[in-house]
Amino acid sequence: MRILFIGGTGLISSACSPLAIERGMDLTLVNRGQSTKADAPAGARVLHADIHDVEAFRDVLRADVQAHGRYDAVVQWICFSPEHAKQDIETFAGLTDQYVFISTASAYQTPPDHYIATESTPLDNPFWQYSRDKADVEGLLREAASATGFPFTIVRPSHTYGYSGLPFAISAGGAPWTVADRIRSGKKFIVHGDGTSLWTLTDHRDFAVGLVGLLGNPKALGEDFTITSDDVLTWNQIHQYVGAAVGVDAASVTAQSVFIPSTLLAQIDPDRYEGPLLGDKANAGVFDTSKLKAAVPDFAPTRRFKDGVAESIAWFEADPERQSIDDAANAHWDDLIARYTSATASLRAGVKD
Repeated sequence: MRILFIGGTGLISSACSPLAIERGMDLTLVNRGQSTKADAPAGARVLHADIHDVEAFRDVLRADVQAHGRYDAVVQWICFSPEHAKQDIETFAGLTDQYVFISTASAYQTPPDHYIATESTPLDNPFWQYSRDKADVEGLLREAASATGFPFTIVRPSHTYGYSGLPFAISAGGAPWTVADRIRSGKKFIVHGDGTSLWTLTDHRDFAVGLVGLLGNPKALGEDFTITSDDVLTWNQIHQYVGAAVGVDAASVTAQSVFIPSTLLAQIDPDRYEGPLLGDKANAGVFDTSKLKAAVPDFAPTRRFKDGVAESIAWFEADPERQSIDDAANAHWDDLIARYTSATASLRAGVKD
C-alpha cells in the first residue's frame, strides 16, 4: 500500500510514520526541506516541496506518481484553512483513493451539551477560529464527496502527547519545558479554573494504531472518527503527575498552583487564552471512540500519562538543548500571578472589614 504523509515528522505523526512502515506500507513524506531526511523514519521516501507553492508542489507529486504509482492514501497533517483544502481537493482528486484530513476534536460543540463527545456531536466552537476553520474544511470535503465522489476520511484527535510534548493547558508553546522547570523549581504556576475539569490525554503511539488502521480501510471512506484514548484525568492530576516525574510531591504541586478563572484569563489576554481555554481545555474533554474501534478492531489504547510522563521528562533531561525556557512567558506568568494574588488578597481583606 502506497501512502503519502504531508508532514509526517511532527509530534503526533512521528509515531504514525514508523508504524506504517512496520506494517509494510510504502511511505513517502513531504516536507519543505527544513526537516532533514534524518528526521524521517528508516524506510520512508522524502519529497521536498513547499505546499504553499501549489504548482511546484503539484509538479513534485506528478513526478513521484509517474515514478512510483498513485497513492492508496494521503494523510494531510498540516491543512488549517478552507483555501488550502480547496487546493488539496483539486490536487489529489485523481492521485489517491483516500484523502485523510487531520481535523480536531476542539471543533465539537463548545461548551458541550453532554460531557462525552461522539462523531454525532455538532461542530460548533464560537471561541476559537482554529477550530472553526477545521470544521469548515470538513464541510468542503463533504461537499466535494457529494459533487464528485472525492474519497475523504476525517480524523479528530484531541490532546495527544509524545516525548517532546508536555500536555499543559497553559504552556509556553515551543518551550514546554518552561512549566516543568517552574514546578521543579518550586515556583508558582497557573492552573485554569479549579483544576478539576476532565481532560483526555492520548499517547501518540496509541493514536498511531487508530490512524494507520484507517488507511486503505473501506470502512473509513466518507466517514469521520475521533481518535483518543480513555485516559481521563483532571488538570490537577496532570500537573501532579508531571510533578512526580520531576521529583516534586503532590502536596507541593498543589501549593504551587495558582487557580485563575478561565474567563478572567481570556479577558486579560484573549489572543493567548480565549481559544485554547474557552474554546478547548476549560471544558470537559471526554470522547466515545466506539465508532473507531468498530472500524479498527486492534485500536485498544493501553498507555497512561501517569506512566508515560516519565518517558517525556527523561527525553528532555537527555539533552540540555531540549530544556529551553521561554523567558517572556515566565515574565508574563510572574506578573499575572502577582497581580491576581494581590487583587484576591485585597478582596479577602475587604470582605473581612
